[in-house]
Amino acid sequence: MMVGRGVERSSLLLLAPLLAETDTTPASSRPPGSTGAAGLHSRFHWIAEHVPAFRVPGGRIHILHSPDEFYQAMKARIKTAKRRVVMASLYLGTGPLEQDLVNCMEEALERSQEDTAANLKVSILLDYTRGSRGKNNSRTMLLPLLQRFPEQMRVCLYHTPDLRGLLRLLVPERFNETIGVQHIKVYLFDDSLIISGANLSDSYFTNRQDRYVLLEGCREVADFFAELVRAVSDVSLQLESDDSVHTKEGMVHPYKGNRTDFSTSAQKQIMEVINTARVQQNLQDLEHSQDSDLELESGEERSDTWVFPLVQMKPLGIRLDEEVTQRLLWEAGGDSTVYLTSGYFNLTRTYMRLVLGAAADYRILMASPEVNGFFGAKGVAGAIPEAYIHIAGQFYRQVCDLGQQSRIHLQEYHRPDWTFHAKGLWYYLQGNSRPCLTLIGSPNFGYRSVHRDIEAQIAIVTENEELQANLQQEQEMLYKRSTEVSSSTFKQPDRHVKLWVKLVTPFIKNFF
Repeated sequence: MMVGRGVERSSLLLLAPLLAETDTTPASSRPPGSTGAAGLHSRFHWIAEHVPAFRVPGGRIHILHSPDEFYQAMKARIKTAKRRVVMASLYLGTGPLEQDLVNCMEEALERSQEDTAANLKVSILLDYTRGSRGKNNSRTMLLPLLQRFPEQMRVCLYHTPDLRGLLRLLVPERFNETIGVQHIKVYLFDDSLIISGANLSDSYFTNRQDRYVLLEGCREVADFFAELVRAVSDVSLQLESDDSVHTKEGMVHPYKGNRTDFSTSAQKQIMEVINTARVQQNLQDLEHSQDSDLELESGEERSDTWVFPLVQMKPLGIRLDEEVTQRLLWEAGGDSTVYLTSGYFNLTRTYMRLVLGAAADYRILMASPEVNGFFGAKGVAGAIPEAYIHIAGQFYRQVCDLGQQSRIHLQEYHRPDWTFHAKGLWYYLQGNSRPCLTLIGSPNFGYRSVHRDIEAQIAIVTENEELQANLQQEQEMLYKRSTEVSSSTFKQPDRHVKLWVKLVTPFIKNFF
């Protein structure tokens, strides 16, 4: 036991540099909000100053509502893929549903070998720590495919550069992923892709509620995300058929090599993908604006929607999602209502200050204790739902102290035998019953998402009324399972927070 305590103390000392939160509120004053009359393009196209802007027909974007719909959509598209399957996730589970997904990949690869015209490539990007946990893990699930299809199959395991040296030796396997992980959730099949916050695991296919958007036949968006995943894969550890890993030739090792060299090299490769796409899309947007007076040909779809990919990789010096999200929250004026949801409500100080200081109305949806993903967990992890209760209680008290109860409403998601993992936001302009913008993807708006993990989501800005209606339906379906938080909520017996949890929460909240 003494050895265990020594290891814990050593780990905390090593973690000390990672504990301090260094968020800063945007220095500039809030610019005047533009009116709806100017159009959505003029109001939100500033996002294109940071990231690529892809114009697509809104009719090609579909909202999936359930874990099973997400799972079946992936299986169906893997089976019909001809050129590429690209999947980025935290991990791949080891149960029968996950095995069925692997079997779909195997069948698709077998068919491609029989078809001389086909050239299917499968690329999987996972996190090293989570994907290597336990005897049976993501790696062992995928090794048979690597062994059977070495020319068509690629599996890469991202390893954060922050987990190195003594820290890597001392932090136990179950907790090492708290230092930072590959958290992007992109599932791509030829020219279609699903952006989500869901992982490749049985609960995410059955009873863990998330969000999922399917972009069908959007080649430019699919090409971008395929290139993004390739760039991250190139700086990750490459899995071999004998279960060994190595760095790609010419790449810096993520935890054996120099920390600065790795991050600089990785940042260069990833930003090259982003900047190249941004320049190309800006040129196309310019050409499109010059041709805007031309009438559409019969049957041609109108590109009434913009898709902005937002990437956050703070360990590599990339902060695009953070910059866009901050400005979006900062500029949310009194003419707007923001519905914001997170499975793990733990806003960074900056996001918290922006919400508390904004003029917009906020409806914030979070997990009730019983649908928290850590509810009922063994050991220290079992206390994490209490820590979230404590964080939510502190935020609610700030709302009350500032007299903002009429503008900021907290709501808790309830659903028996389910867990809640949905994240993102819906942005409504005054006088409109449907949202014109949504953020959807992997970030949780918390410290980990901003500072530790590598994340990706998309901002969708749309004038398409059918897509707006579908987004509204998605938002309403999630919120209708919620109850509003009040001061009495935190007095309920199941909201009791142990004293030791209150004391340690300020020190550990940056890790979950």
